Amino acid sequence: MEPRGLVDLRGEGGESFTVHYPADAVVVVSGLPGSGKSTLLRRWSAQAATVDPRAVHEACAAVMPAALPYAVYRPWARLEHARLLRASVRGGGPLLVHDCGSRAWMRRWLARSAARQGRRLHLVLLDVGAATALAGQRERGRWAPSRAFARHRRGLDHLVAALTRHARGAAPTPVPEAASVLLLDGASRGRPDVSFGPVPPAG
Repeated sequence: MEPRGLVDLRGEGGESFTVHYPADAVVVVSGLPGSGKSTLLRRWSAQAATVDPRAVHEACAAVMPAALPYAVYRPWARLEHARLLRASVRGGGPLLVHDCGSRAWMRRWLARSAARQGRRLHLVLLDVGAATALAGQRERGRWAPSRAFARHRRGLDHLVAALTRHARGAAPTPVPEAASVLLLDGASRGRPDVSFGPVPPAG
């Protein structure tokens, strides 16, 4: 499948399939903390470079005193993440980006940065609901702060509602900066694999 525009696969379980993107695509995988973004990205990471803020957080923590709270050096970690994102978008080849998805300004910034390199932004959004995301946090043993989770939830609820209205033809797309939006839920998030490059021949 080559996604164009909005592709809503919520509620559609079944066999696995491959999502095919251009060789220089920037694919942002979004959803609530615990929704399965990291699991999906691990499965896809053999196909493209991946930028994950958690990896930057851990790299910064490794060079800081153990007793120093993350809140103290969070601005530095975020700056390092932004620098890595910028450098990765400017580089060649396909790119996977782990992002909460609730910040429209971040998508627009990524889209503009990609466009300057002749690349397009694509969005994969995991709409699994708060209860499933919280269960995912319990399973991994790592919790997002409650205030941050609530903020991300509000932003993503607004985005998903706007996408649903668009799917029904009742509103324009809320993400005009994205060449495609693939909307998945708990039933469909385990189905897609990914590939990048020229379109494979039919059959």
